[in-house]
Amino acid sequence: MIKTFLKQLLAAMLSVLLISLTTPCEAVGQQPAPPESTEYSGQGAPLSANELQQLVAPIALYPDALVAQILGAATFPDQVAFASGWLQQNKNLTGTALTQAVDAQQWDPSVKALTQFPSVLDNLAKNLSWTSSLGEAYHTQATEVMSAVQVLRAKAQAAGNLKSGSQITVVQQSPQTIVIQPTNPQVVYVPTYNPTVVYGTPYVTPGYSTAAVVTTAVLAFGVGIAVGMAMSNSWGYSYWNCNWHGGTVVYHSSGYYGNSAWHGGYYGSSATAYGPNGVAKAGNAYNPSTGTYARGASTTTAYGTQKAGQAYNPNTGAYAATHQASNAYGSYGSSVASKNGNTAYTQHQTTAAGSVGTVQTSEGGKGVVASGAYGNNAAAGQTANGNKYAAANGNVYKNTGSGWNQTQGTPHNTSSYSGANSAEAHGYGGQEKSSGSSAFGGGGGGGWQSRQESARGAASRGGGGRRR
Repeated sequence: MIKTFLKQLLAAMLSVLLISLTTPCEAVGQQPAPPESTEYSGQGAPLSANELQQLVAPIALYPDALVAQILGAATFPDQVAFASGWLQQNKNLTGTALTQAVDAQQWDPSVKALTQFPSVLDNLAKNLSWTSSLGEAYHTQATEVMSAVQVLRAKAQAAGNLKSGSQITVVQQSPQTIVIQPTNPQVVYVPTYNPTVVYGTPYVTPGYSTAAVVTTAVLAFGVGIAVGMAMSNSWGYSYWNCNWHGGTVVYHSSGYYGNSAWHGGYYGSSATAYGPNGVAKAGNAYNPSTGTYARGASTTTAYGTQKAGQAYNPNTGAYAATHQASNAYGSYGSSVASKNGNTAYTQHQTTAAGSVGTVQTSEGGKGVVASGAYGNNAAAGQTANGNKYAAANGNVYKNTGSGWNQTQGTPHNTSSYSGANSAEAHGYGGQEKSSGSSAFGGGGGGGWQSRQESARGAASRGGGGRRR
């Protein structure tokens, strides 16, 4: 039983690793020059004026700078999805701490800018098919996209649904140009509206869900977002705008066309760097038809190897990540997989002394298996409902609430074996404690670490060194 348990655990971790090693890493943000040719370079036929209006309908009434950020970020749909997931995992970061953490990421400035507007970023990530189409349209038909926004603003204004107020100021800059700015430059309000009714003409946007928007024709506003913290960053709100006359997004006073590598369809890139100390590889991939994106990276030096990968599908909620490494002392790593709110964390380590693997789920299940260099092996586990199991060198025990009972292996005589003390006396399956050497203890040995440490592989280091 212990061998089967160990094989199943290692097989599960290996499958996650194999998936991750085929998933590449997102490209570093870039600020490309305008296309050299004015000819359409998309995947299919150019979109008509009406199709472009349908596409931009969900964002046409946003403030100008926010429209600019969205159009730029939409050309990096893989980064949009990853940044949204990253923001969900770092909800504790606010203010300066958030902007500093975002600044350290290798995302495009437009994607970084949208982290100040989590609801907008989340909306783009949840509607990746639409986001991808919007990015392709802007990259290949920038002038037409900007014109489509102005057509819709004029329709909303004519319908009486676009007016100045305490949240936004609407200015008719010219007969063909309507500018929308925050009334207070330090506070940005993101309007919520139903694009099927707000323009007086119903617009249904392919790939975009309107289930969560208001049902009335008027604009609604939530809590304003203070953008002062991000003003000093190079990607901050104040550095973005729209050149309605030139037909482009403006970033740092220059025309901004987004990702030059994005032309719709399947997206992917990779890079390899060689140096005197080793080799590094990184890459990314994105499939707009399924919404799945992935990234990965690896390094190889004289000291060992490091490999990491992530894959995420916001349409299904499936997510997986792994970090694996090896050095002169052995191999180690950690992985996390999540779907439908259920998450599993695993760690493993192999050295000259033997191997150990652990798993913990968000539902409360957990287990640990180990094998020594001289053939000894042991395992302990607890299910989500609290049932405990333990095994050592062929002897198997279980505790379903009425004490420990041996279910397999060499029987013990009753004077030395009882449901109350047998397995715990051997060191397997003791109750959780704040310290101690139990397999489920919170202290040293094979004890469990926090979710954050588990995801990082904090207790899985080659060479058997102690944690610092």
